[in-house]
Amino acid sequence: MKKVLILSSSPRANGNSEYLCKMFAAGARESEHDVELIKLRDKKIQYCTGCGYCFKNKGKCTQKDDMQELGEKMIAADVLVFATPVYFYSMSAQLKTFIDRTCSFYTLVKDKEVYYIITAAESGTDVMQTTVTELRGYTECFENTTEVDVLLVDGVWEKGEAETSTHGVTAFQMGKNV
Repeated sequence: MKKVLILSSSPRANGNSEYLCKMFAAGARESEHDVELIKLRDKKIQYCTGCGYCFKNKGKCTQKDDMQELGEKMIAADVLVFATPVYFYSMSAQLKTFIDRTCSFYTLVKDKEVYYIITAAESGTDVMQTTVTELRGYTECFENTTEVDVLLVDGVWEKGEAETSTHGVTAFQMGKNV
């Protein structure tokens, strides 16, 4: 059994990327993994101030918000799933803010399997490539991390559009194959 941590960064409740996260989670649970789906919009995460305190104080951050708890979960997980809608060829602000705040502990994130779930309103997966590149650059900072799979879903804007496609089945199967 693996610990699976799914980080949904959509600012929109029950949007397309969140639906795909739920399907991934259902598949992973069916394979009897321990799954936690975290919606970043529900967490208090302040911006990194670049103060450098964490570098001088063994990864401790001066800010008191939900990042300490999220960091502990991230370090403990075997599998990390990063899910985001695409905004102007990039990840959501919620995910970028989260990533920036991992500065204090990212060197402790090791031995992970990584999945990406990325949605975009525009047609064509080329609009998502910058986001994939950004996420790969981030996860390459982790020691001994393996990218397992990427789900790119284009042409979905209105809530529910991903539910009327075969992408939910794909996300479920990805989770089941963890």
